[in-house]
Amino acid sequence: MSEYRNRSYRYYVSARGEPLAPSGTSGFKPRAPYLKQLIRNHFPADRNASILDLGCGHGALIHFARLAGYKNIRGVDGSPEQVAAAKRLGIEGVEEADLSVFLSKQQAESVDLVIAFDVIEHFTKDELLGFVDHVCRVLKRNGRWIIHTVNGESPFFGCVRYGDLTHELVFTRKSIHQLLLSSGFFNVRCFEDAPIPHGVKSAARWGLWKAIRSVLRLYIAAETGDAGNGGIFTQNFLVVAEKE
Repeated sequence: MSEYRNRSYRYYVSARGEPLAPSGTSGFKPRAPYLKQLIRNHFPADRNASILDLGCGHGALIHFARLAGYKNIRGVDGSPEQVAAAKRLGIEGVEEADLSVFLSKQQAESVDLVIAFDVIEHFTKDELLGFVDHVCRVLKRNGRWIIHTVNGESPFFGCVRYGDLTHELVFTRKSIHQLLLSSGFFNVRCFEDAPIPHGVKSAARWGLWKAIRSVLRLYIAAETGDAGNGGIFTQNFLVVAEKE
């Protein structure tokens, strides 16, 4: 591992202007609507499915998945501070390891669902190809991969792209399709990270976002003639793909 990565991951939690992990699982509440919807819409129906969360951080998604009844889920993260935070929060089944090395040791076609939340942007292109091949190998036939990453189509993607010293890449719908369809995946779907209405404030945010999105579509239409119906304008986006 390069020195800048080694140092950044070693102090991934503490070398920030604000706390990355909450003091208790009640601190996961702001993320609950999004993560619960993610689980509801994209996780397997079988609660006994084998699930692997790569780059799991301090375990928020694992926490909500277990509350939803998914017991066969485990997480891996390359940051010792993130793993320590997960253990402090009582999130079981989280271990520290280099993600690619960990995947290389897993049995082929042994996992139903792989999650990589804010992970693939940390690789160089050559590293990413090897990582994608590892994920494809460990997934069962028709297994699913959920990816959350930086959206290069957003006019404000730079806040995320350059918000972490260890970010190497940024993606668009076209480039993520190119990567996955050439690597053994199919049925690639992309989704915006739009606000999820779950109260008065979030409903207001959602309404404001819809208005702003319409303006962005108008901008694209004026420049290119494309109405931008399928455009994704949020700073991050979600990708769901299946193994052939």
